[in-house]
Amino acid sequence: MTDQGFSPDQIDTTRPHPARMYDYYLGGQDNYEADRIAGDRLLALTPDVRISARANRDFLGRAVRHVTGEGIRQIIDIGTGIPTSPNTHEVAHAVNPDVRVAYVDNDPIVGVYADAKLLNTANTGFFLADLRDPKAILEHPTLGRFIDFSEPVALMLVSVLHFLTDEEDPAGILRAFGGVLPSGSRLVLSHATGDFHPPEVSKAGEEIYKKATAQLSLRPHAAVLAYFDGFELEEPGLVQTPLWRPEGPVGQELKGVASYAGVGVKR
Repeated sequence: MTDQGFSPDQIDTTRPHPARMYDYYLGGQDNYEADRIAGDRLLALTPDVRISARANRDFLGRAVRHVTGEGIRQIIDIGTGIPTSPNTHEVAHAVNPDVRVAYVDNDPIVGVYADAKLLNTANTGFFLADLRDPKAILEHPTLGRFIDFSEPVALMLVSVLHFLTDEEDPAGILRAFGGVLPSGSRLVLSHATGDFHPPEVSKAGEEIYKKATAQLSLRPHAAVLAYFDGFELEEPGLVQTPLWRPEGPVGQELKGVASYAGVGVKR
């Protein structure tokens, strides 16, 4: 058993995993043959997957700089994925080293990489839990060591809700978290969509993920917007990911990025 509470035989490298596929899109090396085969199928279908992954990663950095610059001193990052520098805590600590970051993921292999890449940093913790069980996350002792719900918190759900089906009730999960977040907290969210590709391409992409460890549920703008219920969207609202507070001109190659992003404030 590792110190994350799982055994090596729980790590399945024979099926594609979204976190490892994402690592492959970003050009990382923490992936396996099954992930690369599935990733190549998706890239053949829609080559802008790599650009979309990078745009999503860039949004994470801009959003973390924004919320920490606005005074947020604690972050819950759910759906951490395989750590890819700059990680959430690296961006946050560049603004304020006192920011506390609690990473959460449900994949044992992410726990292995977290041990190596995340846990040697002050004010940073990681634990295994599933977004589908918000109670388990909120009551986890590691979260209690890093997060004080009497002060504003940034809840980060970056590129994760689209791996929940409608039957798993992502809106209800968000309500559970929103119910404990104090006023002034932020919801940082990005979500894949089929709005920028032909329906047949979106459907084929979802089919590829049906053989992975988590299915892909592409959602339109209105459905993603509904996840901000209880939060007031900051400017520029819920927009195509590269258009959320870009730090320079948005290149034409980014116009096909198939995701939305936004940051909301709990009032």
